[in-house]
Amino acid sequence: MDETDIRILSAVSDIGTGSPESIHDETGIPKSTVHYRLNKLKEQNVIEDELYSVDLSAVGLKITLITEVSAQYQEGFHTAVGEKLSALEGVNKVYFMMGDIDFIVISKLADRDMVEDLVTRLETIDEVHRTSSQFVITTVKDTTNPLTAYPEDSLTALCSDS
Repeated sequence: MDETDIRILSAVSDIGTGSPESIHDETGIPKSTVHYRLNKLKEQNVIEDELYSVDLSAVGLKITLITEVSAQYQEGFHTAVGEKLSALEGVNKVYFMMGDIDFIVISKLADRDMVEDLVTRLETIDEVHRTSSQFVITTVKDTTNPLTAYPEDSLTALCSDS
């Protein structure tokens, strides 16, 4: 990956589209180069998909629930328990953690009844010892694309180091 790829990826993050024309307008990189580079980045699995962003509150999912999960340790438990947590309706993200907590589970839910149902289902997983859930009151920052948190020169330096 080089500086041109970083400029293209940064533009995609900033403008929210992979349109070669829009990226050209943003960066001045020729459309044919943008198109070629995007295809190359897709082939290299740097660009993983072409999803549209959805306002989850517009479809009724207004509650973000963050749940800490402690589970019974045994060989391979992080995979087995992680898959069980991931399969629960409403669960969007599952992270296996280092430290006192084994997993962080992020869920988007519609109402308190869904929260109660999810917590009940979490507690029915045999390996789960304890859960602690918190509601998000105000979202300060929620980006689906972490590249927007870095200036281009920082990303370029990261890529040239690897």
